Amino acid sequence: MNAAWVMALAGGVLIGLAATLLLWLGGRIAGVSGILGGVVQPRRGDTAWRLAFLAGLLLAGGVAIPLLPGIATPRESYPPLLLVAAGLLVGFGSSLGNGCTSGHGVCGLGRLSPRSLAAVLTFMATAVATTWIVRHAGGWA
Repeated sequence: MNAAWVMALAGGVLIGLAATLLLWLGGRIAGVSGILGGVVQPRRGDTAWRLAFLAGLLLAGGVAIPLLPGIATPRESYPPLLLVAAGLLVGFGSSLGNGCTSGHGVCGLGRLSPRSLAAVLTFMATAVATTWIVRHAGGWA
């Protein structure tokens, strides 16, 4: 039996729980781009919780990789410059869209935000188009 769906479900539940707790207990939205942005350009002097949140993301990944073999298998077939360009485009898109997939998709949809619904539909359409281009037109897969 392939247990990949169990891991995905567990991850989704943990993300939802973390986002809910951050909102209920701290009144904060768990949008990673906004959290990181508040560290890079502090606005309200509330960088401590932001740093703790980001450290928790890194720590959880660092703990999960040795405990769950195969969870972080690197993709080696993509050109490094293409990956850098993709990362920059994601950062630009997060800034342009006033939030990232975690902020809009997890937190915004959970709060029934129409703006987040529009953002998520745009993210998903772009992801489908990009996947099709990379797998069928680009020859990088």
